[in-house]
Amino acid sequence: MNQNGKESILLVDGMALMFRAFYASAATGYIRRTKAGLPTNAVYGFMRYFWDAVQKFAPTHIACCWDLGSKTFRTEQFAAYKGNRSEAPDELIPQFSVIRDVMESLGIPNVSCPGYEADDCIGTLAAKFSEDMQVYILTGDHDMLQLVSERTSVIIMKKGHGNYMVYTPESLMEEKQLTPRQIIDLKGLMGDTSDNYPGVRGIGEKTALKLVQEYGSVEGILGNLDSLSKSVRGKIEADLDMLHLSRQLAEIRCDVDVVCIPDSCRLELNAAAVASKFEELEMASISSLMGLAATP
Repeated sequence: MNQNGKESILLVDGMALMFRAFYASAATGYIRRTKAGLPTNAVYGFMRYFWDAVQKFAPTHIACCWDLGSKTFRTEQFAAYKGNRSEAPDELIPQFSVIRDVMESLGIPNVSCPGYEADDCIGTLAAKFSEDMQVYILTGDHDMLQLVSERTSVIIMKKGHGNYMVYTPESLMEEKQLTPRQIIDLKGLMGDTSDNYPGVRGIGEKTALKLVQEYGSVEGILGNLDSLSKSVRGKIEADLDMLHLSRQLAEIRCDVDVVCIPDSCRLELNAAAVASKFEELEMASISSLMGLAATP
């Protein structure tokens, strides 16, 4: 149970943790491998990040969400979406199936949906589970801040182990002077170089932030075009279609057809099964970290 004695669920952005774990260790030039040669550095790092968060936030339930591939409804809307992303490193690719096996050994559901991203699965589960319990989203992706609510906190992983910024509606307003919904409007205006959609050309984060804070939303801005400087108004009018499309691309869907019942997410470790899996992966230290005895 969390501090107030109520049930809570940790929704894990599996892709974010895996990439973070891989590059954090690969940067040293050393890739951890089993004796058979299977790379496991990302799996090892993932488990260290993940278990630290489990201990800190003490969820009663956990689910882990994954992307299924590069083709989603967003690439149908905008072919260049994430088109600037390079392929995952060869050493990382086989580790995605390994970490999903590890999650299964922990009794944690792996959730994904064809045509949608992990973000959309997380948004959908957050909307569903927040009706009955506190939701924590573990990620490094600031796009998730749009999901913040009174019942949903977004935990942004910062550099190093055990460093987090926990966003609630209050802390989001305090730090960025934005509501969760305004994150979507901000991205619609400024675009996203990481996801490769442009927003309104010529409008950067500073101008976008000022506009959203002053007028409240994209609709508020468009309703007050006469009040804008000639330069800013001209840029918005020239890129109106892309503004609307970028905002659609930025918005995390919360109505995806995923099946995930609370009982399947309850954290109840089978110590022998977990220890056996980490023994197979030659990661006895992770079993020790989790306080689990190795199999006899």
